[in-house]
Amino acid sequence: MINSNIVQARRSFIFTPGLNPEMFPKALKSGTDMVCIELEDGIAPKDKELARKLALRLFEKKQDNDGIERILRINCLREKFGIDDVHAIIETDTPPPVLMLPKVKTSEEVILLDNLLTERGHNCRLHIIIETNEGLENAYEISNCSKRVDALFFGGVDMSAELRCANKWEPLLYARSRIVHAAASAGIDAIDVPFLDLDNPEAMKEEAIKAKAMGFSGKGSIHPKQIPILNDVFTPTEEDIKKAKNITSTFEKADTGLVVINGKLIEKPVLREMYRILSIAKKIGTDKGQ
Repeated sequence: MINSNIVQARRSFIFTPGLNPEMFPKALKSGTDMVCIELEDGIAPKDKELARKLALRLFEKKQDNDGIERILRINCLREKFGIDDVHAIIETDTPPPVLMLPKVKTSEEVILLDNLLTERGHNCRLHIIIETNEGLENAYEISNCSKRVDALFFGGVDMSAELRCANKWEPLLYARSRIVHAAASAGIDAIDVPFLDLDNPEAMKEEAIKAKAMGFSGKGSIHPKQIPILNDVFTPTEEDIKKAKNITSTFEKADTGLVVINGKLIEKPVLREMYRILSIAKKIGTDKGQ
């Protein structure tokens, strides 16, 4: 059985700039499952140091246990800004609970950070953005290299530039598939790239539905008005919950490797996803005991 204590609903996420700490509480009230404080692309080089100080200061205060995942996106570990970010995190006694690593190319980067955090005694979880061609090639190793890794994020904008293809669904289908496969191999979440056209919510919903069907657990947003749509798409339906309860209950009673439900053969590997659905439904309040 999956441990429901470690399941986190990751239907949606939104960035908030490290330079503007007053926006952090507003982001936490947006309805999203994940709030990521930004130190990377959204911060100019001249402002990196100040953004880092302001962002880390936010974590000096005790955070509410509200089910919202709080994340700090640091800079690339192969750059000085990223090294400075890690140094500051190692120095603080109140590190962010989750760090997001951009532009990861190899598992060695993740292992290095894991070792530094372990030596310091920090329990930070890790989210990895796959947005380079080399990172895509190594996605399987990256997702399985550390027990701290909880999710792979698809960086579609940078990936399309690397692959010299249009930033559209079809050209990036292979890349998305590789990320879902890598995440599934490690039993972690895959999170899809934000939809950039704020004036086309129907197209965003359609893309989110496709992403869910592929195996993604959630999708990013660039504005709070996108969050309700994403949450709705990635929330388990009553039918999903009822099915999951039926399958898990039948397996628990049968105590065997496979069962037949409604004429269909169901094997034990299906159980993990069923328990995950039930755990997420419970955490977000959709489990009404059907």
